[in-house]
Amino acid sequence: MSRTLVVAELQGEVVRNATYSAITLAKRLNGPFAIVAFGSRSRAAAEALVSYGAEKVLIVDDAAVDQYVCERYAPSIATITRNGGFDTVVVTATAFGKDLAPRLAARLDAGYAADISAVEVTDGKRTYCRPIYAGNAYAWLEIDSPIHVVSVRQTEFAPAQPSGAKSTVDVVPLAPSEPAGARIEFIRAEVGKSERPDLGEARVVVSGGRALKEQFSQVLEPLADALGAAIGASRAACDAGFAPPELQVGQTGRTVAPQLYFAIGISGAIQHIAGMKGSKVIVAINKDPDAPIFQIADYGLVQDLFVAVPELVKELRG
Repeated sequence: MSRTLVVAELQGEVVRNATYSAITLAKRLNGPFAIVAFGSRSRAAAEALVSYGAEKVLIVDDAAVDQYVCERYAPSIATITRNGGFDTVVVTATAFGKDLAPRLAARLDAGYAADISAVEVTDGKRTYCRPIYAGNAYAWLEIDSPIHVVSVRQTEFAPAQPSGAKSTVDVVPLAPSEPAGARIEFIRAEVGKSERPDLGEARVVVSGGRALKEQFSQVLEPLADALGAAIGASRAACDAGFAPPELQVGQTGRTVAPQLYFAIGISGAIQHIAGMKGSKVIVAINKDPDAPIFQIADYGLVQDLFVAVPELVKELRG
């Protein structure tokens, strides 16, 4: 029987919503699973995780891992995986998971299924589905190694819901630092602060393209304020300096799947579509009637965005 270890992603003592998508995958593998959380504040995080059906919630209660450093996480996760008899390690395909998973797979001599969007289990055999060619096609793959490392596309797996049963909580020690890891020092994290929802978890996202030019914030912020939305951007807008890089949505940026996505002045290159086509409702505003974005939009408006967006904000504010 498959046994799965889910690596929780924490922000302080708060469990990031992405972790609950990883738990959903663990449940679909039809076997027992455990969850591991790191840091001196992981006890508080464990309280939020004990009701999701895991056989155990493991915490590495050590201040040495309060800030994520792969070289300190990976040895402990590898040790827990081997000692606990886990044959699958699951993370979410966030920046955290994408950094950790491949190096963990190398340490475990495990096959790695990255950014998966679905899984099928037949007679104990698992087949994973992942997007290829910027999301224009999907491939099914199998892993032959005894241990699998899997990163889950958050937008494709609904967050797990509490099951009511309480898991036991066990404390496990931090594995000793290896020579390479001992030389790595966490200096600081520079995180932009915003009153807006996190881009990857927002229910509404308003994204703009290069057509907004220097008026990017001036045009989009009133609409985002009216909708309580996060703000995103195309790569072209970020490369041109109209929006900061952390707002980029697309193949090389963030992957989002909100309930409502506005694509404003975005042509719809496949690289951008790969990061947002899972959105439930897509609204496109572009003055080019032949823009590819209209092919996937649920609602499209062919209009000058500098006219349409202020009018929309006016209507929303009543």
